[in-house]
Amino acid sequence: MDDTIEDSLDYGAPTLVEGFAYVVAVEGETAWLEPEQTTSCGGCASASACGAKGIGTLAERLEARRFSIPHQDGLRVGERVVVGVSEKALVKASLTAYAIPLAVMLISGGVAQWAVGSDLATMAAMAGGLLLGLAGARLNAGRLNAHGELSPRYLRRADVAITCHF
Repeated sequence: MDDTIEDSLDYGAPTLVEGFAYVVAVEGETAWLEPEQTTSCGGCASASACGAKGIGTLAERLEARRFSIPHQDGLRVGERVVVGVSEKALVKASLTAYAIPLAVMLISGGVAQWAVGSDLATMAAMAGGLLLGLAGARLNAGRLNAHGELSPRYLRRADVAITCHF
């Protein structure tokens, strides 16, 4: 590999996962965006059980997905923009949503099985552990959100012809 190319790569830079969104409202210093629904959404084998679809009408589901960013770059309603979330934030969110409840549930069940040895006690401890893990996950998600780690960042206006950016 050419040394000039290798020197220009910054492996320490945070990697962003990019997505498209539409500006749906501008209120003072805040721009409200709705993520663009991809063509694959609703097209997979588990579409009927998917939580991404939400409950209620399409308008209610889209409104529930709205998020705000600081109004910048003269954004106007109807514009398509590119937003990004750091890969680290996605990993933290995934661990919060899945690993914390699962780990607490399994540890609770293991301790109950070791201490009591009853399947009924183990199942009850696992149910309690799951509830405790979900509460812990909610607290951690609130902390991440309060620090702004889960908030998408405005990157640029989207080119009309571009559907994906690699």
